[in-house]
Amino acid sequence: MNKPVRKPVVIVGPTASGKSSVAMAVAQAETTTLSPVHIVAVDAMQVYRDMNIGTAKPTKQDQALVPHHCIDLVDSHERFTVAEFKKSATESLEKIDKLSGRALLVAGTGLYLTAVIDELVLPGEFLDIRATLEEEPDTTKLFARLAELDPVAVEKIERSNRRRIIRALEVCIGSGRAFSSFGPGTSAYPENGIVQIGLRWSRERLAQRVADRVHTMIDDGLVDEVAALRNSKQGLSRTAAQALGYKELLLHLEGKISLDQAIADTITHTRQFAVRQERWFRRDPRIKWVSISEDPVSEIVPIVAKHLR
Repeated sequence: MNKPVRKPVVIVGPTASGKSSVAMAVAQAETTTLSPVHIVAVDAMQVYRDMNIGTAKPTKQDQALVPHHCIDLVDSHERFTVAEFKKSATESLEKIDKLSGRALLVAGTGLYLTAVIDELVLPGEFLDIRATLEEEPDTTKLFARLAELDPVAVEKIERSNRRRIIRALEVCIGSGRAFSSFGPGTSAYPENGIVQIGLRWSRERLAQRVADRVHTMIDDGLVDEVAALRNSKQGLSRTAAQALGYKELLLHLEGKISLDQAIADTITHTRQFAVRQERWFRRDPRIKWVSISEDPVSEIVPIVAKHLR
């Protein structure tokens, strides 16, 4: 990406860690007439329109108070790629820079963040091959096949991450090159001069925050939101339908599980996802981690604000 005059500051952390609350507090406190703070959402699901409650998307009120970027980019039935996000985020950063603003990235999706701040080289797409691979229901078999074609790649991809396994296989087969050969990938952490601040909770406290958030989303109308998306003419794209909360509630709306089971599954799957997010971010030695005991806003805002200045 074109290097802005002022580098962005990044807040990272697992879901329910308080990233958005911290970002809003910092942006409101640090915005000046000559140097406004803009928030750039780095989230694979907030890009979808009409998926608001379950993705913890910034509210309309928050968006009115602070400029937000990289949300509501596509309809929920459309495909959206890492390359498309990289392009949108890069354009947003350039726009913010031209406005003499300061960019604050709020990142929950590690791959999207890496694509933006480390100029990740992204291989092309081979949709026919991907479609064929997706017909194989056994993810273990796909992982074994990838191990044969690209043993380097399998060392960096979890056995349960079906989406990443299929993507790596698609590139190996379609390009005739190992997926891991396309640049240093996500295992390289070059010095880019960008400050990244990580929010860290104890595992027990984060688990409770996840449960509280899921129940709040249900109270706020998540079931109705999912039902409206399910009943729309276009439906949900394959990726959007896998979003936490949406996948489970779709099963409920199809009569396959009870609402209580859908809520319990959403909590469990979100907790598991939070662990995977932490594992991804902890590999990056450039992140400055800050442990939170009670309130992320009061404990983290001064630190983020210092770097943003």
